[in-house]
Amino acid sequence: MRRLNRVCVFCGAHTGRDPRYAEAARRLGHRIAERRIGVVFGGGKVGLMGVLADGALEKGGEVIGVIPEALATRELAHPDVTEMRVVEGMHPRKATMAELSDAFIAMPGGLGTFEELFEVLTWSQLGFHRKPVGLLDSGGYFHGLLEMLERSRAEGFIPDEQSDLLVVAEDPDELLDLLIRVELPDVPRWLTSKDEI
Repeated sequence: MRRLNRVCVFCGAHTGRDPRYAEAARRLGHRIAERRIGVVFGGGKVGLMGVLADGALEKGGEVIGVIPEALATRELAHPDVTEMRVVEGMHPRKATMAELSDAFIAMPGGLGTFEELFEVLTWSQLGFHRKPVGLLDSGGYFHGLLEMLERSRAEGFIPDEQSDLLVVAEDPDELLDLLIRVELPDVPRWLTSKDEI
């Protein structure tokens, strides 16, 4: 069983049309903080990001935001987090978030959330990290995505043994328990640090 000191959460800069998304974000923030785990997120005060951060802060949790300077200067940075790290751009943002975290959770969101999720999954597939990745499938938001991933596995593009790199739950407590207990498959490291780009 692994110890999670901090969990990185990827989620939307909008709350979406279904109120269940915001409810799930607040509840996830509550449950992470109540377990004395820190939250790492994209630093915004808007959308599900802001709801998640507020939820964790309501329970006295540590919340670290990581935001590009261009967004921070547009007054989008959450003003009340424990720590705000302002970085130069999107690539340093993702690298910093990954470095600070012991696991990753994706919630409903748009293109940025999908991109962040697939990047950390790809890093896991290539052996760049051994950190669990989970989906909080609020309101069935990710059903279509999960069908696409299963199709990719069935067609031979994702090896069977790597289909366990992603865990899924609809309930925050269940997902956190999965992230703590999941046995990650052994994945050979494809590149050395010299080769990484």
